[in-house]
Amino acid sequence: MGRRRWRDGRGRLVVEGGAVAVPLEIAASWRARTRGLLGRDSVQGALLLSPAGSVHTFRMRFPIDVAYLDRRLTVVAVRTMRPGRLGLPRLRARHVLEAGAGAMAEWGVRKGVRVEVVEG
Repeated sequence: MGRRRWRDGRGRLVVEGGAVAVPLEIAASWRARTRGLLGRDSVQGALLLSPAGSVHTFRMRFPIDVAYLDRRLTVVAVRTMRPGRLGLPRLRARHVLEAGAGAMAEWGVRKGVRVEVVEG
């Protein structure tokens, strides 16, 4: 499986089994990844940062769930981060999903689950 490359834009995050599809914003450019969720009061659905292996929540206004994904889009770890924190890099992580705190559990996103990114 080759290296995944997405473009900035919108899509859907499909959780393993297809039972849950979540609106997704894709941040693939350096500029979009750097901006991330900074300055926002909330997020509709999820934000995919790619490539990324770690995140921070400095200057963020709300707590978020962070899911670290490997190259096959399998969840390596899920953490909830309050504003003003620095997340530890995950060695196998190639992509990071961000959503409002509590959303990942609601969607069934947990360690070992695979997700799919559908662009457009």
